[in-house]
Order: sequence, then structure tokens, then C-alpha cells
Amino acid sequence: MRAIAENIQSMAGYTPGEQPKGAGIVKLNTNENPYPPSPKVAEALAQIDHSFLRRYPDPVATALRSRIAELHGVTPAHVFVGNGSDEVLSLAVRCFVRRNGAVGAFTPTYSLYPVLSQIRDVAYAECPLGDDFSWRTPQFGSSAPDLFFLTNPNAPTGIAYPFEAVRDFARSFDGTVLIDEAYADFADSNCMALAADPSNANVVVSRTLSKSYSLAGLRMGYCVGPEPLIEAMFKAKDSYNLDFIAQALALAALNDQDWMRANAEKIRAERARLTEALSGCGWRCTPSQTNFVFARPPAGNAPEIFAALKEKRIFVRHFNLPGISEWLRITVGTPAENDAFLAALP
Repeated sequence: MRAIAENIQSMAGYTPGEQPKGAGIVKLNTNENPYPPSPKVAEALAQIDHSFLRRYPDPVATALRSRIAELHGVTPAHVFVGNGSDEVLSLAVRCFVRRNGAVGAFTPTYSLYPVLSQIRDVAYAECPLGDDFSWRTPQFGSSAPDLFFLTNPNAPTGIAYPFEAVRDFARSFDGTVLIDEAYADFADSNCMALAADPSNANVVVSRTLSKSYSLAGLRMGYCVGPEPLIEAMFKAKDSYNLDFIAQALALAALNDQDWMRANAEKIRAERARLTEALSGCGWRCTPSQTNFVFARPPAGNAPEIFAALKEKRIFVRHFNLPGISEWLRITVGTPAENDAFLAALP
């Protein structure tokens, strides 16, 4: 059928985490924040004059980009905002990969990356991590990709890579490195300084408000990087990619850093408790720096445990992929939700 491009016909597409409905569900499968967003978000929503919805929103999100720039010590010209950080990733493939180029990434990592390369109909170069999922300098042979996605801390493994290793790789890479820091606020360190450093002409760092700011339902993400790369993304974006309400509520959330950090600290504490409890039962847990725990049961029977938990209306995430099919990814919930998960284990 010629109406559909061959690369789209042949691809499977991205599979999002299940969104179960109903009461009595313990939902630990999509890395959402178990705590509500800042009260300032509700205040901002209540103050919105709905009559403004008849007009288009600010196409370059001036106020929002100014606040993000202030938070990271850059100018607004170095900030792009998007409809979730997924739009940032999609635009990176659109802007930084040549017609016959390639996208690179570690494996395992965020499963959207190969889908974005398939949509663009370019090659996808996988760089396998070791059995412990720790850092390995990517090797490409004779042809390096144009764009390398580096999730840090990584998903689904939860492991953070050393700043120096990331910096050295980026400086040696002849292309764009996009450091996807969706979970940076739960980690001990981050790489935003690389994007803010004018000597790094090829580094972009993306963030999202879905995780630490409890706004997964809002869809707002951003990135910081060199002005020429940010300009390219503005050229390629949708005309009005971030709506009026999203801009107002995101700004309110960003203006309450204390609320975000307090929630992140609660999640970090529960992450440690969950890791200790699972390890005490013989599970192998990675040293997570995210809002989830990546763990392998003693018998490696992750699919069976996944199904058994689902029968009890407790949802975690299982990836039936090489190298991680014996592992489960468990989002850190409230203390009560984590207790329910632990009590339900076989």
C-alpha cells in the first residue's frame, strides 16, 4: 500500500506502560511521582482566565524559558521547551541526523530511541552495556552516528554514569550528544554543566516535569544547549507546540523548587528502603539513582512475578527484551504502596 511509508508500515511503534483503571490499584509501572504537584500549580490553574484560550499561546514560551534559564545559569537563547521531553528527543532526531545518518544509544535504554530512528528512516546503532549495566565508552567502528542519546541516569537500569566519563565521551564524539536527564532530580549529580559550558558545542541536556515535578499529565519538557542547536530545534518544531495552560502551570511548578526537592527526598528515602527489602529477599538490585528500582528476583522468574502481581492489581513493568527479561522495574510509590508491593511478592 503506497499510502503509508515503508518504514512506518514495518515498524512496531512505541509501547507505553499500561494505564490501568479502577479502584484499589497499586500503580508502580510508569515512573510517575506518587505525590501531587506543588499547590502553586493548583493556584495557577484556578487563576487562568479561560477567555485567553481563544488566542494562540506564546510560540516561544518566553516566561517559561526565562525561568529555566535562571535555574541553570544560562540565557533563554540556550533553552528550548517542548510538549514533554519526548518532543525534544524527536526534534533532535529531526534536526541533528543527516538523511543517511544514524542514531546511537546504549542498550538497554529508553525504548523510544529506536522508534524515533525508525520514524526518521535512519540507522540505529546499539552500544551494549555490560552485565552490571555500568558505563562503557561507546564504540562505533568506522561509522559513528550523528546523534547519540545518553540517558543519565539510565532507564530502565537506574544507573548514573560518572560525569568525567560522559564529558570525555562528548568531547571525543563527532556529532551531537543528547543527555536525557529525566531522572536527574533523584540523583546525586547531573551533567547540566556540560550543556551550560560554551566550550561544549555538541552537548544538549534534556529534562522533564513528568517525574520530579509530578506533572506527567501536563506534558512539558525542555532542553539546554548551544544556541545554534537550540535555534535549529525552534525551526523544526510545531508552530505552537506548548499550549497556554501548560506554560502557566509549568512555570508555577518551576517556581516552587522546595516542594519538588522535598518530594524527591521522600522518594529517595523510599527507594533505599525498597532496595534494602528486596536485597534482603535475595533480589539483585542495581544502584538506582532514579525514582524506580530495577531488580532481578533470585530465580530470574520476572515474567511469572509480574503476572502474579498483576492478578493482585499491583502493576510493575517487565520488558521482554534480551538481557533484561529476568528483571522488573518497580516505580517507587508511597510507603503504603511499597508495603503492598512487598507483601504481595511470592
